[in-house]
Amino acid sequence: MSRIANVGVGGKNPVRIMGILNTSPESFYKKSISTTKNDIKNSIKQMEDDDADFIDIGGMSTAPYLSTIVSEKVETRRILDAIKIAQNNSNLPISIDTCRSDVARTVLECGVEIINDISGLKFDKKMKDVISEFTPSLILCAYSSKTISGNDIVLTKKLLRESLNIAKKSHTSSEKIVLDPAIGFFRKTGQGPFFTKIKSDWVKRDLSIIKNLKSIKQKYPILISVSNKSFLGNLLGKENTTDRLFGSIAAETISVINGADIIRTHNVCATKDAITIASKLSK
Repeated sequence: MSRIANVGVGGKNPVRIMGILNTSPESFYKKSISTTKNDIKNSIKQMEDDDADFIDIGGMSTAPYLSTIVSEKVETRRILDAIKIAQNNSNLPISIDTCRSDVARTVLECGVEIINDISGLKFDKKMKDVISEFTPSLILCAYSSKTISGNDIVLTKKLLRESLNIAKKSHTSSEKIVLDPAIGFFRKTGQGPFFTKIKSDWVKRDLSIIKNLKSIKQKYPILISVSNKSFLGNLLGKENTTDRLFGSIAAETISVINGADIIRTHNVCATKDAITIASKLSK
């Protein structure tokens, strides 16, 4: 069993929910964006009322198909504003979605307990030093800066092992690590540096991962983030991200049945109902 910011995950613990709070106007799912103090406060309160276990705050969109890079200064400012509001209005543990070491250092100095790095500590070579100094809980995503090809499951496990090795060298306890197989971040083409380039069909890759979560776990809890993502739009023929709620809930339900321990979602209330039932029906 692991403890992420002192919340038990995996094992006999209930499936946890991580609510997404985006402070970046360029984010792909517009309903998740909160930029004013009042909007951020209300979003956080709603997540808490809907029984989220964590809040994941992002200050820069990393959707592979969008050109959304902002400066570290902008990312930091956005996140710090949201952290202050969250700490003043909620007791929920805060996760910060960043792969930049200076941003991570700044938020950890403010008392944040979880770093969610979509590059699995690989994008910024100084990140491992920050992690070593502060030893936060970690969410490690499968990621490679190189084009890869081969069996989707084998490759995902390999990339996650690489990130685990970095985390261990950074003195992070195994009990403070959660793995994320990076649904939506393996693509043929993209406009940013935060995705893994593959030659195969990316939709089939994402579906294969969800079907085989138990083989990917490697004795660590698994976080899955699928809500409103592109593979759902592709399968459903729904370009508008706000039309993908039912598809999101279906994918989250199957993910729980297949072994997911944390669901990261834009739709906390609906997800809570879905995973409550899924947990009762899973073996």
